[in-house]
Amino acid sequence: MGRAASHPASAPLLLLLVLLRAERLPGAELTFELPDSAKQCFHEDVERGARFSLDYQVITGGHYDVDCYVEDPLGNTIYQETKKQYDSFTHRAEVKGVYQFCFSNEFSTFSHKTVYFDFQVGDEPPILPDMGNRVTALTQDLPLEFLGSGFVFHTAPLWKGLAVPPSAYTICLRH
Repeated sequence: MGRAASHPASAPLLLLLVLLRAERLPGAELTFELPDSAKQCFHEDVERGARFSLDYQVITGGHYDVDCYVEDPLGNTIYQETKKQYDSFTHRAEVKGVYQFCFSNEFSTFSHKTVYFDFQVGDEPPILPDMGNRVTALTQDLPLEFLGSGFVFHTAPLWKGLAVPPSAYTICLRH
């Protein structure tokens, strides 16, 4: 009495969850709202010599563009782009510490944006074979059964084939 009976199917499920967790690289994946005239920064602690990558795409709002920059722990700007719809940046950390990456919509006075990003620390194989470091906006034809599925479809290109529903503040942390 007082002892929970174990379900025979729970052991393989638990093992699968542990294995999936073990395969994840440190980093973060997030879809967030960026108001007009605003800037939003994120921070990640990176070891010296570790490779990290930042992939992002504006999925709704205005001309689908934002400014983005990355600073090392010493405050040096190591990446900076203006009014980009999507981009990818990879770097090997020369200094241990907290790296900052920011998205800015300060140039827009009336159009807020929805931005998706994926920040990874460590080596990860490309999503598609033979992609390497190439950044390509891919489009996708959707079958009719997807219409009315609850997802909001838009005309922005799908970055690396990732379909990101534009729900604000959807977060998945990987540590």
